[in-house]
Amino acid sequence: IVGGPLENQYRLKQFHFHWGAINDWGSEHTVDSKFYPAELHLVHWNAVEYPSFEEAVMEGNGLAVIGVFLKLGARHEGLQTLVDALPAVKHKDTVIEFDVFDPSCLLPSCPDYWTYAGSLTTPPLTESVTWIIKKKPIEVDEDQLEAFRMLLFTSDGEEEKRMVDNFRPLQPLMNRTVRCSFQ
Repeated sequence: IVGGPLENQYRLKQFHFHWGAINDWGSEHTVDSKFYPAELHLVHWNAVEYPSFEEAVMEGNGLAVIGVFLKLGARHEGLQTLVDALPAVKHKDTVIEFDVFDPSCLLPSCPDYWTYAGSLTTPPLTESVTWIIKKKPIEVDEDQLEAFRMLLFTSDGEEEKRMVDNFRPLQPLMNRTVRCSFQ
């Protein structure tokens, strides 16, 4: 990705989701104090300035994360490709081969976003992220959210612990300036 708040080209490293045990919470960001049931993070690194993701993580302009809210609604066909694979990776540390998946199918069509300089929401929590939070959520249905809630924090053979509430609690803004791309 490039443009908007990003001066350099950023390369996608990975994407992941955060979700709650129920639909009242799960997102790591809010809009007007409203939580969403889940949030997608597409993690990119500044491949122009840094030779590796590991180095970019430690620098103020090292990462850009696109955040996309998920709200309850219609089935999302693009997401369904991932949902269909979830039972095969139900347990911790399981891996499957994935042919081709274009994560851009998970982006809302509306180009509007909020942006601010912040930190990773998982360790090492470095202040290295330009956050780009999409204004419009994508819709997913209840069955799709439930498929994520069936994943486990535990390995095969261990007592099962469902992977829910895997989000960082809301943090204070700490004098950060949040800008928007729209009026």
